[in-house]
Amino acid sequence: MIDSAPRRAAGSLFGLAFGDALGRPTEFLTVAEIVGRYGPTGPRELVGAPALVTDDTQLALAVAWALHDAPGHTAAEVEPLLRRRFVEWSVSPENNRAPGMTCLRACGELARGVRWQEATVAGSKGCGANMRVTPVGLLDVDLDTLAGLAQLQAGLTHGHPTGLAASELTAYAVRLVCDGAALAELPGRLAARAREQRAVYRADWLGDLWQRSGERTPEEFIARGWDECLDALARLDDALARADDGGDPCRYTGEGWVAEEALATALLCALRHPDDPVAALARGATTAGDSDSIAALAGAFVGAAHGLAGWPEGWAARIEYADQLATLAAAWDRPDGPTPTGGDMPPGGTTAAGGAGQ
Repeated sequence: MIDSAPRRAAGSLFGLAFGDALGRPTEFLTVAEIVGRYGPTGPRELVGAPALVTDDTQLALAVAWALHDAPGHTAAEVEPLLRRRFVEWSVSPENNRAPGMTCLRACGELARGVRWQEATVAGSKGCGANMRVTPVGLLDVDLDTLAGLAQLQAGLTHGHPTGLAASELTAYAVRLVCDGAALAELPGRLAARAREQRAVYRADWLGDLWQRSGERTPEEFIARGWDECLDALARLDDALARADDGGDPCRYTGEGWVAEEALATALLCALRHPDDPVAALARGATTAGDSDSIAALAGAFVGAAHGLAGWPEGWAARIEYADQLATLAAAWDRPDGPTPTGGDMPPGGTTAAGGAGQ
C-alpha cells in the first residue's frame, strides 16, 4: 500500500506538471540559449497565472482519468476509456501546444473505431509513450496489472516494443519510490526488472500487436524493447559513475525524444539532485533535448520521493489543471488506496491539451 503520509501521489502528479511547465519554454532552445535566458542553473520559477503545461501533462491527465473512472483494471475495462480520453484530447481546442504527430495520427485512427493494435503507430517509440504513464505507477495494483496497464496505455499510440518496455519501467520507478525506495536504488532495480521481464509478452493486454513488427515470435518482439531499455540504463550507470560537471545530461543518456532515453535522462536529473526537487526540474529543463518531457518525468520521480511538501509553497495553486491534479491526488493518496469508480472530470470537459508528444 502506498504510504499516504508524505502525499506522494500529489507530489508526483504535481511534480510532473511543474517539470512540464519549466521545460515548456526551453524545449526547442539550445543549452546556450537556455543559460543566456535563465542563468547557469536554468529555469526555477513558474511563470504565468496559471503556469502553462504541454501535452505531457494533458495526456497524463487523460490516462489518470481513464484509470480513475474505470470499473476495474483489466484491458477490456480500461481500453475504451483510454481511447475516449485520448480522442477527446486530440480534438480539444486546448490541444494547441505542439502536440506530437504520432499521438495525433494514432488518435485519428482510434476515433474511427479502428482496433487499437491497428490504429497505433507500430514503429514509434517516442517518449509520448511514457511521458504520460505516471498515474499507472500511483495505483494500488499488483505488478502484473501495473505492467499491463503501462504497456496498454503506451500501445494505443506507440506500438514499438521499446515504448512498451520503457513505459512499464517508468511506472515501476514511480511505484518503487512511492513504496519507499530511495531514488538511488532505481537504476539497479529497473535493470533487474528489465532482465526479469525480457521474454514476457503480455498477450492478455497487447493481443496480436507483435505481429505488426515482423518478428518471428512475440517473445522476440518484446525482448527487443527490453534490450534497448537495458542499453539506456547502462548509459545511465556510466553517467552516474562520472563526476557531475553541471552540463547537459543528454550528452550521456540521450536527448529524450524516444522513450528509453526520456526515462534514463530524467532519472539522471533526479539522481543528480535527489534532495533538491526544483534543481532536478531545472536540470531537466536545461537540456538540448526534449526538455519538457525530461523535466516532467524527473518531477514525477523526485515528487514521489518528497511528497507535495517538497515543492515550493504556492506552486500547486498556480499550475494549469491544478483542480484536476488535486482531485486525482486526493483519491490516490487515501490510506485505503485509489478510488476505482466514479469521479467525473471537473468542469471544463475533456482532458487537457497538448505539448511534445513524439
